[in-house]
Amino acid sequence: MDEQRIIKVSKYLSRHLRHQPERIGLRPDRAGWVDVVDLLAACRRHRMALTEDELLEVVARNDKRRFALSPDGLRIRASQGHTITVDLELPSAPPPDVLYHGTVGAALPTIFRDGLRPMARHAVHLSPDVPTARRVGARRGRPVVLEVDAARMAADGHLFQVTDNGVWLTGHVPPRYLDVAGFVPEQTGPTGQG
Repeated sequence: MDEQRIIKVSKYLSRHLRHQPERIGLRPDRAGWVDVVDLLAACRRHRMALTEDELLEVVARNDKRRFALSPDGLRIRASQGHTITVDLELPSAPPPDVLYHGTVGAALPTIFRDGLRPMARHAVHLSPDVPTARRVGARRGRPVVLEVDAARMAADGHLFQVTDNGVWLTGHVPPRYLDVAGFVPEQTGPTGQG
């Protein structure tokens, strides 16, 4: 498959495995899994014909590993980012000392007032490194990377989970655990100084 087709299929799968499975007649189990056979049939019925080989190629070539196959290869789910109710059944895990979050400068006043919140998702998504966080932030404009004091959060009782594709999840990051790790536009830093 060419890159454009992979992107199109990946977006289609993300929409229907994370947010709107009912739109194409899918019923994920409580952990977000759907049968591959059911997914392929639903795609065909909704004008997104997709072969099993193409599906496997999209899963394998997705640089962010957005999708996971069950060990037997019979089921698929989104790795994280759901707005539908799911329990990914991820155990709590001790985080690295520092994690990162990519955003844009316009969001900083709210973030430094309220902290990082999951918004429509089930958890706040954190990156293990600055380049990944920068890419995430760049989706909405000029990126700002925030540093999260994950070690202190964990010591204070906050729980963390890590997905199969290396995204760290937590319920909320209060502002006291945040600092700027990357570019900050003038007068948007945590102290209001440019």
